[in-house]
Amino acid sequence: MNLYKYISESINNKLGFAANLEVPRNRAFGDFATNAAMVGAKSAGKNPRELAGEIIPKLRDLDFIADASIAGPGFINIKLRDDFIWQSAAKPHNEKTTAPKKIDLDYGGYNVGKALHIGHLRTSIVGDTFNRIAKYLGHTTKSYNHIGDWGRPMGLIIAWILEYGMPKNADELNKIYPASTERAKNDDAWMTRAKKITAGLQSGNPEYKKIYDAFMKISLAQMDTVLHRLNLLPFDATMGERGVAPYVADTQKILESHNLLTESDGAMIVNVKTDDDTAPMPPLMFRTSSGTQTYAAADLSAIYYRTQTDNPDIIGYFTDSRQNLHFQQVFRVAKMANITNAELFHTGFGALTGSDGKPFKTRDGGVAELLDILDMVNDAVRTRVADAGKTLDNETISSIALAAVKFNDLLHDVRADYVFDPNQITSFEGRTGPYILYTAVRLNSVLKRAGNITNTTAPELTDDERNLLIETLDFERTVHSAFENRATDMIANYAYDLCQLINTFYHNCPILRDDIDENTRAKRLTITQIARDTLATAIDLMGLKIPDEM
Repeated sequence: MNLYKYISESINNKLGFAANLEVPRNRAFGDFATNAAMVGAKSAGKNPRELAGEIIPKLRDLDFIADASIAGPGFINIKLRDDFIWQSAAKPHNEKTTAPKKIDLDYGGYNVGKALHIGHLRTSIVGDTFNRIAKYLGHTTKSYNHIGDWGRPMGLIIAWILEYGMPKNADELNKIYPASTERAKNDDAWMTRAKKITAGLQSGNPEYKKIYDAFMKISLAQMDTVLHRLNLLPFDATMGERGVAPYVADTQKILESHNLLTESDGAMIVNVKTDDDTAPMPPLMFRTSSGTQTYAAADLSAIYYRTQTDNPDIIGYFTDSRQNLHFQQVFRVAKMANITNAELFHTGFGALTGSDGKPFKTRDGGVAELLDILDMVNDAVRTRVADAGKTLDNETISSIALAAVKFNDLLHDVRADYVFDPNQITSFEGRTGPYILYTAVRLNSVLKRAGNITNTTAPELTDDERNLLIETLDFERTVHSAFENRATDMIANYAYDLCQLINTFYHNCPILRDDIDENTRAKRLTITQIARDTLATAIDLMGLKIPDEM
């Protein structure tokens, strides 16, 4: 149940005009507050407190309101009936959307021939969580890992392999691109050779294709290892620049039919600047002067392919915010050429920084690989557990480390930078993944020890009990808002707020103690189960795993 929506609409319908519904900072004053009297005062020709006095009897007529009172200059605080809260929270949750959509999601975007690094962390976590949210709400999704597998890096890798031989494993493969790139900086002939190989590969050269297929297997296996460690949903399609290459010609014809393509120094471009632009808006490059396919051509062709194949209502992208301009260009051209009628959105995420505010690096100053990051956090968890005098198995350690990494990422506004500190994120207290898991483990332990739960009629509720149940009733609003605003941080912050109320309830409302009567125990066990189920759903949406013990 979307409690906020239900209360808001009921009040507005009762009063005949729209007012805001708020949650008081101090819930001792009420469960909700409305500014209805302040909104309607001018048209009624009365001061807000006077009008509030007339509104309160009308609100008390609503069967879910226990009491209403005036506060400050005319706010009205509202307290809900205990039986209404109890019955609403006990009903099965149904957060499904009434307007399901077909959604194509593009995240991951890993590069062939390179180890996944810290820059791939957010696209993986945020994209996967948004995918889970969309599925949970009843939308039909198709996730694409749009890999970088067809541009100049392929030419640099193949050139190296032709000279020095095929790599035997991922570690050897990952060294080739940096080495070949470094050589190209000071060797014009080497760069020219890489460009020619790239064009040859894209034109179907069988020798280059054979080498390409061989190192692709190594690279894709490496990607799968990281996806498994991060507990991501499997991609529905791993299809990048090479996969959409056959559709570039069709896309080009569409652009030509709309007279959008212009020649510029041998390259093919589309001018996308409009008179309304206040910031620089360079043209989109569709083909390079050497005739090779560009990133923009691949993304436009991917939109064309997905529209023709999937016919989605929405196509969404989760990438580094440095690609904001790129996607503005691509989206403009897609609409200018009528390539798709789908809603297009791009969520650009901020960077992970060290404590110095600079991009997070390894101790030797290099870019941190994802597997190294996960191992680093695993070690931090293991150390913290040992310092606490506990012994946990490897699977539990991995679950805690995974929660530490993913929750910390999701907790922050996706568009903002944030500090990555392995020691801070592995704490079992505060706004951390381990704290979230510990709360879930605590609830599971109580329910396991209790056994069967006795049914109980609508009881009177303490403040801690009602506050927790009201929070569980805010889950539907939260998950819908997270989807509509493309804001996965709303789920993480909701989970933390819920855990805070759970732990307050746990400390102030004893459950299994011998002096607790049967009815009170049954009531609190039911609340525990409702809270556990809600928290477990939020945890699953974040792709975390609840261990058996902590």
